[in-house]
Amino acid sequence: MCTQNLRKIGLQGILLIALAMGCCGCTPLTEYVQNGFKVGPNYRTPNAAVAPNWIDATDKRVRTDSDDLSKWWTVFNDPVLNDLVCNAYHQNLTLKEAGYRVLQARAQLGISIGEIFPQSQSMTGDFFREASSGATGGGAQRFSSRWDYGFTLAWELDFWGKFRRAVESNRASLQASVADYDDVLVTLLSDVATAYVQYRTAEERIRYATENVKIQTMVLDITKAKADPKVGIATKLDVDQAESTLYATQAGISELEITRRTANNQLCILLGIPPEQLEAKLGKAPIPIAPPDVAVGIPADLLRRRPDVRRAERMAAAQCAQIGVAVSDFYPHISIDGTIDYQAARFKDLFNSKALSGSVGPSFRWDILQYGRLLNNVRLQDATFLELVEAYKQSVLNANEEVENGLVTFLKAQERYKWQKKSVDSGQAALDTVREQWKAGKVDFTRVAQLLQNQVVLEDTLAQVQGEIATGLISVYTGLGGGWELRLTGCGEPPLAEPLLPAPYWLEAPRPWVKISPPVNSTGQPAAAEPVMPVSHWLECDDARAPWVKLGPPVKASWSQ
Repeated sequence: MCTQNLRKIGLQGILLIALAMGCCGCTPLTEYVQNGFKVGPNYRTPNAAVAPNWIDATDKRVRTDSDDLSKWWTVFNDPVLNDLVCNAYHQNLTLKEAGYRVLQARAQLGISIGEIFPQSQSMTGDFFREASSGATGGGAQRFSSRWDYGFTLAWELDFWGKFRRAVESNRASLQASVADYDDVLVTLLSDVATAYVQYRTAEERIRYATENVKIQTMVLDITKAKADPKVGIATKLDVDQAESTLYATQAGISELEITRRTANNQLCILLGIPPEQLEAKLGKAPIPIAPPDVAVGIPADLLRRRPDVRRAERMAAAQCAQIGVAVSDFYPHISIDGTIDYQAARFKDLFNSKALSGSVGPSFRWDILQYGRLLNNVRLQDATFLELVEAYKQSVLNANEEVENGLVTFLKAQERYKWQKKSVDSGQAALDTVREQWKAGKVDFTRVAQLLQNQVVLEDTLAQVQGEIATGLISVYTGLGGGWELRLTGCGEPPLAEPLLPAPYWLEAPRPWVKISPPVNSTGQPAAAEPVMPVSHWLECDDARAPWVKLGPPVKASWSQ
């Protein structure tokens, strides 16, 4: 008899599920089962257009092998730059903000996991002392007491995968926040290196200008001596020209000092400290010298290397799961509700078995006549997902563009430097010749003034081109997404002399494991470039092979299938 009742209940449950699936018509029963008993679409990484190769791939300075980019700034062999990078990694406030956003996403994931279990569990207790009126019933006034305590439970079962979809969404959001942290770190490294190069470039331009001021001052002194009435070789016009050239160069130094101070202040902010003079700490050094070639791999590597691309892809995955959450509202919400209650007039009888009362049983709530609200919510989540898919594709294109821009800057700046250096040498030789001729009285001062002004411009441009080579290489490494691995390898301990806040992931609280998945294909291998094709929002997903990465002090992570 009991077995028959169970079979009848089981059959009724199956019929109820089939009825709900049939009435709502959103997710077919076969798809519901294939999705792991969850309504809504499963997710698969969308295809994105990736160039087969770099535009300058035939240039011998562009190597298609993949180097370790985790500490790309060390290619400049500049110990000051290395120290700046490590200090910025430990002290930058924007990076700490990103770290706390990771903690927020991790906490939100924990909340969504907790929703799978009974959503409401509470204990209650009270005491009442009641007096009844004796004037209304004709009798004496009576007093009574009641002691009460109990436990209530409400558990909405995850029949349709609503809560599991929410967990999927928040897990993907957590992965996106980790990728966002990595992206902030990549940007930070680029900004520090670029500001440092700008500082050194301004320093070099000031050095050139200062040397020209010395030469022009000497020329002015000679011109004034020649313009003496007793000598009469030079004129007042020659003196005015010499002074004009000198004063223009001196004015340019003041402008260059503004540029250097701006770079100085930017470095301070990136280091997480108020602006201060860093000249003593940075010392004197040339513009960082870049190697002549660079290893860039192939464009398809951007899909797994660039943190902003990973973030965009994970945001799309998180939104895809939200479609399932919205679809689940079409179906009945099935719950188990229960109460256990003890009531007694006297406290000593409260724990007696006779004081026990309670109830337990299933219930359902089905939202009907919603006037299009549920359907349009699904459409809203679906359209938001498609928007994020396009944003992911755009992020891949932007990544490709940034690398190409950096490459052409790096390569052409090298060629420009070669010709500019020859121009400076030739200009200096011409200036030396004309200056000797002028001293001998063979040419007038106008020719000397022109060459002096021209040499100032040539040397200033040479320093700028030197800096452009370095910034071009920095742009290449930034475009390739290099440097985020610093989160895994670390960069030494923070300086003890600085009373700094600990990095966001150095909290004293326990450090749980965070799941971080690179883009993978159906075989579990890193996704290669795929042909462009329309992406449907009813996709399939296979992200079960994601590795585990620990967010703690610098640790190493291994990718495993």
